[in-house]
Amino acid sequence: MFTRKELEAATGLVHSQMDPTPQINWPLLSDELGCQIWVKHENHAVTGAFKVRGGITFIDWLMRAHPGITGIVTATRGNHGQSQARAATRAGLLVTIYVPKGNSVEKNAAMGAFGAELVESGEDFDAARQEAFRQAMANDWFAVPPFHREIVRGVATYGFELLQAVPELDSVYVPIGCGSGICGLIVARDALGLQTEIIGVVSENAPTAKLSFEQGQMVETTSARTFADGLAVRIPVPEALEIYGTGAARIVSVSEREIADAMRLYFRTIHQVSEGAGAAALAALMQERERQAGRRVGVILSGGNIDTDLFRTVLAGGVPAS
Repeated sequence: MFTRKELEAATGLVHSQMDPTPQINWPLLSDELGCQIWVKHENHAVTGAFKVRGGITFIDWLMRAHPGITGIVTATRGNHGQSQARAATRAGLLVTIYVPKGNSVEKNAAMGAFGAELVESGEDFDAARQEAFRQAMANDWFAVPPFHREIVRGVATYGFELLQAVPELDSVYVPIGCGSGICGLIVARDALGLQTEIIGVVSENAPTAKLSFEQGQMVETTSARTFADGLAVRIPVPEALEIYGTGAARIVSVSEREIADAMRLYFRTIHQVSEGAGAAALAALMQERERQAGRRVGVILSGGNIDTDLFRTVLAGGVPAS
């Protein structure tokens, strides 16, 4: 999808607005799971999540491809919205973001702080996304999809950083929502000519990507109720499936309890705050620890944006309601 030169250019653009995030081999975490673990800390990005990278490259492309554009509209559970709001307002654009009812209070506040106007609509992300696109057509707004070539090119820079720093990784676990994260990692691996195994991770309550991967076609689900809101997708993105359908080794599903356990393990061993989707990769490695014994493994801590009350529940040993 991208050449090494294209990803180098994207990395330069991303790094003009944010520092690269670290990838750290944590010995206590590695000892706990019996393999050499490198954590890619996208929770250290300027919006607290990997999505910020795609906002930088997408809005840069949009301003060049559509020079008369005045505003954008998109839908999100939070991290994509922060990314687009940050980049678009820096470019002087108006930003309207649709979120489902009952969305994260603190992610909503962050999007507003980045200059977005928020609209609640629908019971879940996919319903909010459909309404956002209807409003885009009615109001002549530019609709930003959750998956786009230029978003993936930016997101891929986290994989480019990780796999250049630690090219000897045997496997990397990465969460899947709409798919930009896993696709970015796959295209970075391929551009660098590596053989690293890429393993996607979904919530067992939102398995659309896993079902689609295993059946080789789009499989929608009737619900996606998980407290890991970055994974809460009912309808797969076909362009993403084309990439991870052939580029991933497998897709693992994890339970709500396993995600909460992984969040606690992150905090206990390396004192890092992770949102639910951010801990999903570690949850899958915990599930597959025997399979990965003694190997070199990367896990993508994709974001740390969790509401205080939910994190309090997790640290107390519970599992937040979905």
